[in-house]
Amino acid sequence: MSAARLAWSVWGLCVVLTAVALVLFVINGPARPAGSYGSLDAVIDVAILGFPTVGAMIAARQPDNAIGWLFLATGLGNTVAQALLEYGAYALLRAPGTVPGGAWAGLVADAVIWPAVAATTVLVFVSFPTGRVPSRRWRWLVWAVVVDVVAYVVGTLLSPGPLYYFPTVSNPVPVSIPVLPAIGDLAAPALGVALLFGIVALAGRFRRSRGVERLQISWLFYLAAMLMLSIPVTTALQSTNLTVGSIPVSELAFAAVLLAIPVAVGVAILRYRLYDIDVVINRTLVYGALTVTLGAAYVGSVLLLQLVLSPVTQGSGLAVAVSTLLVAALFRPVRSRIQAMVDRRFFRRRYDAARTLEAFGTRLRDQLDIDALGNDLLAVVRDTMQPANVSLWLRKADR
Repeated sequence: MSAARLAWSVWGLCVVLTAVALVLFVINGPARPAGSYGSLDAVIDVAILGFPTVGAMIAARQPDNAIGWLFLATGLGNTVAQALLEYGAYALLRAPGTVPGGAWAGLVADAVIWPAVAATTVLVFVSFPTGRVPSRRWRWLVWAVVVDVVAYVVGTLLSPGPLYYFPTVSNPVPVSIPVLPAIGDLAAPALGVALLFGIVALAGRFRRSRGVERLQISWLFYLAAMLMLSIPVTTALQSTNLTVGSIPVSELAFAAVLLAIPVAVGVAILRYRLYDIDVVINRTLVYGALTVTLGAAYVGSVLLLQLVLSPVTQGSGLAVAVSTLLVAALFRPVRSRIQAMVDRRFFRRRYDAARTLEAFGTRLRDQLDIDALGNDLLAVVRDTMQPANVSLWLRKADR
């Protein structure tokens, strides 16, 4: 399987798992796991898809860059955990005894969700944007994260006692080793400390960077600084018991900063051509909007024509045929209009260059002075291509 196909397959799996989690969320109603914030859970379930979406775009274009795969791992781990939590809530709280495996679902979700958030975030910070650590001296942080994740998962899966998200249910596979609970309790804050080191590594890379790379890193670096500041802020807010509805402000602040990470990378991609996939994004925006527009036009025209033609003809064959011809005729003009809108909104430089060339073509039809035409051509090349140097050589006509 190619890297691109694998990346988009993982993205598709994340979408399916999110859909499953949302369906179970609706079915479960007020039967929620411990630490749940009601409707905010559904919002986070959808927002998490930003990680695998950005990750799939990067991994499909640059499979050797670890950033894309880390974002995919973040999305997959979170969507698996959310789907398991909703299943556990149904099996243990909403309809106890009707389906098996509720305790296992809650246990695995607890073991997966924190590494999927914290560990991958640390690795993104220490390797952005190249997918490699800034220097050899930072390799220890990668191995420390790996060891910490293993310790957290083992400690969570095997420690006896109640489940974190379902405290009325005991661990189905407890192992009576005294050190296991301590391992799990230490591994979680250790990942928080590793997160600080990841931000330090990103800050060092940002300080040494120049030009386009500095612009690429700037979005994530500023967001990382906000994340570092949010830790003491959220700790302070926890003691104030401030809430928005029933949701603590501290949880909202931390979740907002964390979920903004794929947004920051997406902005770097769109604004500074990071990973050279702006063309892929452009096509995705254009053809996604085109599909929705033409699909809505097709369905609407079929329904309208069936209503209009039903007194005259039986069945929907004529309405479908006319609607198909209508959509086919609309394809090119609608695509051009959407392309212009996307270029104007997200790819302004390309849009301005196209407008400049169009204006030059219009002037070219009426321009008779060869010197003025040459100066105009040089100006257009400078504005659109922005070369370091430009010159024009004109061959004298043979007499």
